[in-house]
Amino acid sequence: MNSRLSDACGGLRIRTEGSTDSSRKQFGLKCKTNYHFWANILSLFLWGIVGITATLGFVPTALALEYNKEILVEADFSGRDLTDSSFTKANLRQSNFSHANLNGVSFFAANLESANLEGSDLRNATLDSARLVRANLTNALLEGAFAANARFDSAIIDGADFTDTLLRPDEQKKLCKLAKGTNPITGRDTRDTLFCP
Repeated sequence: MNSRLSDACGGLRIRTEGSTDSSRKQFGLKCKTNYHFWANILSLFLWGIVGITATLGFVPTALALEYNKEILVEADFSGRDLTDSSFTKANLRQSNFSHANLNGVSFFAANLESANLEGSDLRNATLDSARLVRANLTNALLEGAFAANARFDSAIIDGADFTDTLLRPDEQKKLCKLAKGTNPITGRDTRDTLFCP
């Protein structure tokens, strides 16, 4: 006798001949096992998507790194978030820090000769005793930086913002001879931020 059974696994129709209660039970158990297997796989997949979404949605802040006394000549740190990192007494000659977040970074007594700091965020950075000879500070933000005893001989400071930056009077006069431009982010004139006459 032919009969049609609809299993519990998604409405699949099968044709059985002379099926008995025991074969129906075995078939039902197999369908339930398959159903639970695929339900577990789907559950794991969905939890994976939730985990990835949560990870991307809550990006941790940058970890402060220490490069104290390291020789990093021509190193490329461009575009990186180096908030609160330390480069104390590091040799960073000709290094690239363009468009990097250097907020709160310590460059105490660091050699930044000919370094590219264009468009970098140096707010609240420590530049005390740093050597910024021929450094490119075009459009850099130095608001609130501590730059006592820093040397800026022949530095490019077009559009740099020195608001509330602590400088030696003689370095301030040197910078006023070079100062021009307006910072594109703050809209402040470089000469005004240096209190140039």
